[in-house]
Amino acid sequence: MNSPEQPLPTFDEVLLCTPQTSAEQVGLFLRRCLIPCQGGNKIYTMLYADELSYDVSKRAEELFQHLQCYNSSYRLIILCNCEGENSYLPSAFSHYKVHMIPQRPRAEIQQYLQRHFRVPQPSDSAAAVFKEHMCVGIVSSKRAGMGK
Repeated sequence: MNSPEQPLPTFDEVLLCTPQTSAEQVGLFLRRCLIPCQGGNKIYTMLYADELSYDVSKRAEELFQHLQCYNSSYRLIILCNCEGENSYLPSAFSHYKVHMIPQRPRAEIQQYLQRHFRVPQPSDSAAAVFKEHMCVGIVSSKRAGMGK
C-alpha cells in the first residue's frame, strides 16, 4: 500500500486458513512462496494460520524447514488471531513474531481499498447494489438473525 497504484494481492499470494484447510493446500502455497520462479517479488500471506489443525500445522512447519534452503529472499507473512497464538504454527514461528500496528491512517486504508474495489462501469453488475458501485460490501445488523 505504499502507492495507490500498487495492486491488491492475487489469489495465489493469499491462503485463507480454516480448520478444513488440507496439508496439500498449505504445501502448494509454501512451494509457491519458497521455490524461486519467474513470479517476481510477491508477498505471500497465510491468514488465520492458528485455525489449522495440529497435523496440518506440523506438516507445514516440516515442509517450511525443508524448502527454506531453496530461497533466502522469500516474503511470507503469517497472520493469526491473538487469541490463537498458542496453537502449533504460531508457536513454531514465534521467534519471527512481530506485533503489527497499522502504519497508515484508517481513512487512507479505506481510500486505497475503495480505489481497487470500485467497478469501473456500473452496468449489469451486482456492484450497483453497494454504495458507490463497490464490488465488495459488508451487510451487518445490530440484531442477530434478522435475515441479512
